[in-house]
Amino acid sequence: MIDQAILSSLDEYARTYCAKDIDGLMALFDKGEDISVIGTGADELCVGLDQVRQLFLRNFGEATAKRFEWHWNHTVVVNDHAVVAMSLTIHLDVSGRPLQVPVRWTVVLRRRGGQWAWLHRHASTAASGQDEGRAYPQR
Repeated sequence: MIDQAILSSLDEYARTYCAKDIDGLMALFDKGEDISVIGTGADELCVGLDQVRQLFLRNFGEATAKRFEWHWNHTVVVNDHAVVAMSLTIHLDVSGRPLQVPVRWTVVLRRRGGQWAWLHRHASTAASGQDEGRAYPQR
C-alpha cells in the first residue's frame, strides 16, 4: 500500500502541473542540483534545478494538462527513500484538441524532516511497434 504522504506528493504534482504552477511544482523537488527528469521527448534528459524547470515550462507552453488519472502502482520504501512505479493517463488540451497520453512513471523520493522530496522522475510511453506479450518489436 502506498504511503499517504507519498500519495499526497503525487497528487500535488498533478495539481501544480495542471495549474501550470512552476513554483509549486519545483517545490516538490529536492533543492540540490542532483535532481533529474527524463521525459517522453527525445531530448528530455535533464539534470539540475534550472534544466528541470525549463523542461516543465516548455511542457506548459505546448499543452495544458487537465487531469492525471492514476492506475497501477507499486511503491517500495527503504528507510528515507522511496521508489514509485506507476502507470497513469494524462488528459491534455493541445491546440484546442483533447489528447489522452498513457504514461509509465518511475519516481524516486527522499524523506527529509517528514517531507518527501522528489529526486528523479522518469516518464515513458509504451513502444507502439510492439505487440502485447512481446518483449521486442517485430520487423
